[in-house]
Amino acid sequence: MKKEELLRQLPAVHELVSSCQLTDCPPQLLTAAARDVLSYWRTGILEEGQVPPNFATLAAQVDTVAREMVRPNLRPVINATGVVLHTNMGRAPLSEAACQAVLDVARGYSNLEMDLESGERGERYSHVEKLLCRLTGAEAALVVNNNAGAVLLALHALAQGKEVVVARGELVEIGGSFRIPEIMAQSGALLREVGTTNRTHPRDYEQAVSPDTALILKVHPSNFRVMGFTREVKRQELAAIGLKHQIPVMEDLGSGVLVDLQEYGIDPEPTVQETLAAGVDLVTISGDKLLGGPQSGIILGREDLVKQLKTDQLLRALRVDKMTLAALEATLRAYLQEDAHEKIPVLRMLTQTEAELEKRAVALKDLLAEALEDKCVVIVKSGVSRAGGGSLPLTDLSTTLVVLYPQQISPAELAERLRLDETPVVVRLQDDGVLIDPRTLLPGDEEILSKALQKAMYY
Repeated sequence: MKKEELLRQLPAVHELVSSCQLTDCPPQLLTAAARDVLSYWRTGILEEGQVPPNFATLAAQVDTVAREMVRPNLRPVINATGVVLHTNMGRAPLSEAACQAVLDVARGYSNLEMDLESGERGERYSHVEKLLCRLTGAEAALVVNNNAGAVLLALHALAQGKEVVVARGELVEIGGSFRIPEIMAQSGALLREVGTTNRTHPRDYEQAVSPDTALILKVHPSNFRVMGFTREVKRQELAAIGLKHQIPVMEDLGSGVLVDLQEYGIDPEPTVQETLAAGVDLVTISGDKLLGGPQSGIILGREDLVKQLKTDQLLRALRVDKMTLAALEATLRAYLQEDAHEKIPVLRMLTQTEAELEKRAVALKDLLAEALEDKCVVIVKSGVSRAGGGSLPLTDLSTTLVVLYPQQISPAELAERLRLDETPVVVRLQDDGVLIDPRTLLPGDEEILSKALQKAMYY
């Protein structure tokens, strides 16, 4: 058949639009979808001589394209992987209080930069500064858009054009190939490496200090550990060196912990409180990792140093919005009220007991076995969860997994169908099985997961 004849088989745009099933979709979007579908087939006919499908198939394709147009690109995902701080899935889920706080300030006006008592202009950071200081013992605090931004701002404000002394073994790379040396170069500070990859001594810092030294920087290796023949300079030792030479000492803690998690079997992590108490002048942490709040970078420490950061012109490029501040304030208040382990999802997930996880896994296994009948073999077995997000790299979190062995499709195909569901479900694959870890399932996820599996297996 000639191409001209094939082109004549394509219906008009208005014919396809009138046959669409999406009655709640705006007419202009349906028209755009119909044009996209017809354009695709015209190209196929002209370039490859493709034979277009029948009218019903074309109309169904228009419905599919229109649905893609109206469906949000950023949407909720069920995390069944057991990785608590999954960077690809947005890291820390927010508490109910934090979500409500965001909704409250987002739906209208707020006193973001207004002092209600005086009626004058206020400072947006004041909404969380006192809370942060009360919780950590810092003299002052500042919040920016993420921890890399916090480090960049501190280096730019305190050490631009001058040297910053860093141990060679602490020149880390974080996610997305962002490296401490590159961040330092962007800030205008000059890197002065000391020590070796595995061993650094106090004398290395002493010998490096000069009139050009503006800052001593310690970087906590939150996403890796160096084992064996190692030596690092303790923060108390660095604080003493800084005090002796009147040079500020700053530590990038990365994940940022406000509570001791060791009683739950989690490897020790330095808390912000103990870091400041050791004499460190400035500490930077992430708000969306172990703290359990929104993406943000938090800077805590000496008032005079924080004041310098607040007057740096770079701050405006890194400042946070009202929704971030609202979520962060609500998260911090949970710590202040001493119910963070119950209210903040990340802490609740990390501190679940093995007995609780086993109970949840058995209940989920029973639910899925009934829903899937003979389509899947469903079992439970012991396994390991991870903190993720570049946090707690050596901690194995014991868990109980629900494992699915699909009988008619491959595990990879089942995982793909779940990921492409209306509410995407992300799972792990291992040893010909689909692994579901209840640790990272939020309340209500089990029923949604069950329906998604039924849909995927009876595809």
